[in-house]
Amino acid sequence: MSAFTRAPSAHFWISQIFSSQAACNGGIVRRKIASVVEYASVALLKAEVIRRGFHMVESGDQFVIFCNPGDIKIVA
Repeated sequence: MSAFTRAPSAHFWISQIFSSQAACNGGIVRRKIASVVEYASVALLKAEVIRRGFHMVESGDQFVIFCNPGDIKIVA
């Protein structure tokens, strides 16, 4: 008998991002774009970020999510 692990649903995977300590404390979380595509979708993540009033930027191969609704100012 072989054991296998089932991939989490897309909604569950995204909910885990926003359940992290950093997200709950208004911090920053990041995920590889490839992971978002593999486990959920960019559209689903983007919709959740917007629903929560947060901000998301793309930097290299990562999505960086600012888990607070404050303004963002690029300083450098």
